[in-house]
Amino acid sequence: MLKKKWFHTVVVMITLTGVLAGCTTSDKVASTTTEPAEKATETQSVTAAGGEYTLGISVPSADHGWMGALVANAKAEAQKHKNVKLIMYTASDPAKQTSDIEDLITKKVNAIVMLPIESAALTPAADKIAKANIPLIVIDRAVNTENYRTYIGGDNYGIGFGDAKYLVAEMTKRNGKPEGKVVEISGVPSTVTDLRSKGFRDYLKDYPGIQIVATQPGDFTREKALKAMENILQANAKIDGVYSQDDDMTIGIVQAIRDAKRDKEMFIVSSGGEKEIYQMMKEKQKPDVIVSLTYSPTMSGSAVNLAVKLLEGKGVDGFWEKSIPHHIILDAAPVTPANVDQYYKADANY
Repeated sequence: MLKKKWFHTVVVMITLTGVLAGCTTSDKVASTTTEPAEKATETQSVTAAGGEYTLGISVPSADHGWMGALVANAKAEAQKHKNVKLIMYTASDPAKQTSDIEDLITKKVNAIVMLPIESAALTPAADKIAKANIPLIVIDRAVNTENYRTYIGGDNYGIGFGDAKYLVAEMTKRNGKPEGKVVEISGVPSTVTDLRSKGFRDYLKDYPGIQIVATQPGDFTREKALKAMENILQANAKIDGVYSQDDDMTIGIVQAIRDAKRDKEMFIVSSGGEKEIYQMMKEKQKPDVIVSLTYSPTMSGSAVNLAVKLLEGKGVDGFWEKSIPHHIILDAAPVTPANVDQYYKADANY
């Protein structure tokens, strides 16, 4: 049967001035120290032209992994613009993030970049920003409103769909036909999690022999994914494949599988593009990670760059339209053991 195309939305490929693709941006900010959680920091930037602007950023707290790289990339891009002062808040729960947003509104910042901890919980905050007439750029996890200027995120539906495609192919290779038992470790309540689950299940609809026998949240963290996988391993005597929605979680999942001495029993499909996963592929470590679809933390640098362009009344380089797109979906490229050398960088910070 002819399968529908992986990606259900148009993938917008753009080149933003000063924002480097892939791990290169991360490399340049590898020495940047992220601030402690729930603390606001101000950074006076250092190169560009135009008026003086204050940019507010609100993101979940993290000092490692994907979120840590995202924070570093935002700071690195802000430092390229001498006319921008950056106020960054990190928070560990939706209530604190909402309070941070309200503080940025009170400070009358010129624009806000926000990565919602939870989509529904931060939707009212997006509405408040719009009511204050402050341009909002939402990254990664969407909000349940159109009250934002621009959204930048990866192709989350395509990630689920693509991971399922690789899972079916590997299951067929190992079992002689597309059938077997699969478990899913999902993320936090958000559009990211919902779309990755939907894409995965939509592809598997044509393969009734593949059963999803367990689903548990890992909340995009190694620690919670480790616990979730331990529970699943105890409850299921046979598992053929694991769908992990995130590479950080995959690291915890791998530890649980190895601790249970079941590393040759199952394989993993994942996403994120983390160098530890790439290293596993290069070294052919068990359990096998068949694919990791890219979901780059460089989107925060792009968001800062777009915010400055918005404030300066500029469009995207290369576009005839002199306005910033409302919705930007980045490509999700499959990284496998066959092409991992093209993506792996030992000194990347993610």
